[in-house]
Amino acid sequence: MFALDASLHAWFVFGLIALAAAAMLSNKVRYDFIAIGVISALTLSGIMSAREAVSGFGNSVVVLIAGLLVIGEMLDKTGVASITGDIIQSAGKKSKHGLLAIIMLASAFLSAIMSSTAVVAIFIPVILGIAKRNQLPASSLLLPMSFAALVSGMLTLIATPPNLVISARLSESGYAPLGFFSFSIPGLLILAATIIFVVFAGRKLLPQNDAAQVPDIYHRKLAHLMEDYRSDREITDVMISAKSALNGVTVGMSKLYTGYGIRIIGIARHQNGQHQYFTAPHAGFVLSEKDILHLSGDPEQLHTACTSLQLKPVTLSATQKQQENWELGATAVLIHPNSRLAGKTIKDVRFRDRYHLDVIGLRRNQQAIPAAEDVRLAPSDSLLVTGAWKNIKALEDQNHDFVVLERASEGDDVAPAYKKMPLALIIVAVMVLISLFDVMPLVIAVLMLVAVAVTGRCLSAEEAYRAIHWQSLVLIAGMLPLATALDTSGGTQIIVGMLMTLAGGKDPQVLLVLLFFITVVLTNFLSNTASAVLMAPIAITAAEQAGVSPYPLAVTVLFAASAAFLTPVASPVVTLVVEPGRYRFIDFIKLGTPLLLIVFALTYWFVPLVFPWQGNLTL
Repeated sequence: MFALDASLHAWFVFGLIALAAAAMLSNKVRYDFIAIGVISALTLSGIMSAREAVSGFGNSVVVLIAGLLVIGEMLDKTGVASITGDIIQSAGKKSKHGLLAIIMLASAFLSAIMSSTAVVAIFIPVILGIAKRNQLPASSLLLPMSFAALVSGMLTLIATPPNLVISARLSESGYAPLGFFSFSIPGLLILAATIIFVVFAGRKLLPQNDAAQVPDIYHRKLAHLMEDYRSDREITDVMISAKSALNGVTVGMSKLYTGYGIRIIGIARHQNGQHQYFTAPHAGFVLSEKDILHLSGDPEQLHTACTSLQLKPVTLSATQKQQENWELGATAVLIHPNSRLAGKTIKDVRFRDRYHLDVIGLRRNQQAIPAAEDVRLAPSDSLLVTGAWKNIKALEDQNHDFVVLERASEGDDVAPAYKKMPLALIIVAVMVLISLFDVMPLVIAVLMLVAVAVTGRCLSAEEAYRAIHWQSLVLIAGMLPLATALDTSGGTQIIVGMLMTLAGGKDPQVLLVLLFFITVVLTNFLSNTASAVLMAPIAITAAEQAGVSPYPLAVTVLFAASAAFLTPVASPVVTLVVEPGRYRFIDFIKLGTPLLLIVFALTYWFVPLVFPWQGNLTL
C-alpha cells in the first residue's frame, strides 16, 4: 500500500474521477470493473480504509434499487407492460399526433414505476409493430419514446437510481429525504412541454427511416404458418348466445366435433369479475352463455355450425387477444425417424387425448396434406399443432418423437404470470402509498413487497435474481465512496469555491444554472448515476455556503441527470433505439438540444417556486 500526503488527496480524487470518466467514455471497460478500480485506488492511496471503500455495497440505496428492479420484472412477467402496449395501439388509431403523444405518455408513466431501460426494451417491438400497422417510419416514434422514458426520472422518487442517490445524500447531510411525489409538479410540466414540442414540432427534426428489418422465416405468426401448411381449417372466435343449443351442455354433448368436425381449442369465460381461459377442454366441460369459444374447423362447416347453433362471431379486443395469445400457442414439429407415431394416424394415437393439443396442418416433402387426421404419419412429416403453451412445451420435450421446427411468434410476448396481474398492481399501489405517507423506510417496504411478489407467484425467485442488473449495482456501490472521498479530501470545497466565484457571489439562480449544465455535461458522457453521485454533495454544500435551502439545487441536479438527450451513449434508454431506428449522432443533437433547453427553462423558473430558496429545510 502507498499513502499520499493529505494535501494531495483532493487532486488525487480529481484525477481518479477523470480516469474513471475516460474509461467510461472509451466504452472498452466494463462499468463494474471501473467501480472496482475506484475502490481499490481509494484504499491503496490511504484516502479511505477498506471498510469505508466498500461501504457502498451496504448502502440502502443499492439494496433499494435491486428491489425496484425486481418489482419492474414483476410488471413484465404479469403482462402489465404488454397490456399497456395494446392500449397504446387501440387509443392511437385515429390520429398520428395522438398516437405519438400516447406512446410518450405510456413510456413515461410506466418508467416512473419500473426500470426505464426495461420499459424501452419491452416497447421496441411494440413500437415497430405499431409503425408497420400505421405505415409510419419507426424512427419517428422510437426516439420520442426513449426520451419520454428519460423524462420519467423527473416524475417520481423511484423512477431512476440518481433520484434515490440524491435523496439519500440529503438525508445523510441532515435534511429530510425527498418524498415519492416531491418534484412531480415541475416534472409533469416538463413532460407535458416535451410531448407538446415533439408532437407538433420536434417530430419534423427526426429522420424518416424505416426500421431495420431482419427477415426471419423461422419466427412467424400462426397465420403465416397456416399459410405454409395450407391448412383446410380456419380459427375463429364465437360467443354462445342465450338461445344457443350449446348453452348448458357439455363439450361432448355439443356434437361440434362429431357433427361438424370442429374442435374447441379454447374457452374464455368471464364471471364474478374473473377472467378464465380453458385450453383443450375435456368432454365433460359444461358450456355456458357468454362463453367465447376459440374454434378450429373447415370454414364452411364453421359457418353452418354458427348459423344452426346460434353462435355469434366476435372480434376480440386487443386486451382479450393478448390474453388469448398468452394462453394459446402453436408450434411446428417434425416426426422423428424413430418416433412411435410413424405409421399411425393422428386418430390412431389419440393425439388430442395424449398431448392435449390439436393438429391443424400436415406437410410432407414440403407439400401440404389435407385431411391430416386420416393420414398415416411418416418420418420427417411436419405437424402444425395448437394448444396451451404448457402443453406445447411438454410436446417439444418429447425429443424421441418430435423435433421442434418453429414456434409461432405469439409466444414471444407470453406473460407467464398474467393471472397475477391484479396482485402485481396491488403491490405497486402499496409501494406508492407507503412511500407517499412515509409509513416505514422505503427500502424495507420494497424488500417486503418483493417477498410478496415471489411468494404470490408473480415471478419466481430465480427470475427475481436474474432481474437485478449487478453491473449497475456494483457501479453505484463503487461510485458512492468516491463522492465521500471528494467531500472528505476537500475536493467538494474546491469545486464549490469555483462555483461561488463564477456565480459572482452567492446568487442562487446563477448557481442553479451552473449546476444544471455541469451535471448535463457529465450525464451525457458518463452514466446519469455517476453524475448524480458526484454532483449531489456539491449542490448541497453550495446551497449551505449561499445560505439557501438545498432542495432547489438538489432537484436541479436530479432533473439535469435525467436530461441525457444529446448523445446515443448517455444512457441504455437511448442506446437501445439507435439500431432499430437507424439513428445518427446528429439526430440526437437536433432533437435533444431544444428538449434540453426546455428542461432548463422550466427547471430555472419552476423548481424555485416549488422549492423556495428561503423555505423550510425539511419537506
